[in-house]
Amino acid sequence: QVQLVESGGGVVQPGGSLRISCAASGYTKNIYTMSWYRRAPGKERELVATITRAGGMTTYEDSVKGRFTISRDNDQNTVYLQMNSLKPEDTAVYYCKARTYMALDYWGQGTQVTVSS
Repeated sequence: QVQLVESGGGVVQPGGSLRISCAASGYTKNIYTMSWYRRAPGKERELVATITRAGGMTTYEDSVKGRFTISRDNDQNTVYLQMNSLKPEDTAVYYCKARTYMALDYWGQGTQVTVSS
């Protein structure tokens, strides 16, 4: 079992920055990748970014490339999403997901990010 807790969401103005965190606990050695997803009001959940726990390889959804950066601190079992140049369309609930080597998925409870003037 892996438990995930997100934090750091809030309200930010367009063009601003925010960093959200996801702290993992439990059988963290079984984690293969960590990802951030988001669900905007009235929209389907979408994958934002992924990072491999071991090698730190990253992938991003096209609309956030160059603005968002996913990183990890394996000592702290924490994954971060640094979000810069935020736009109103980035407003969503952001969820952290851990995938294990056995392809089991664990989700956090989500953190709200609102981009508004």
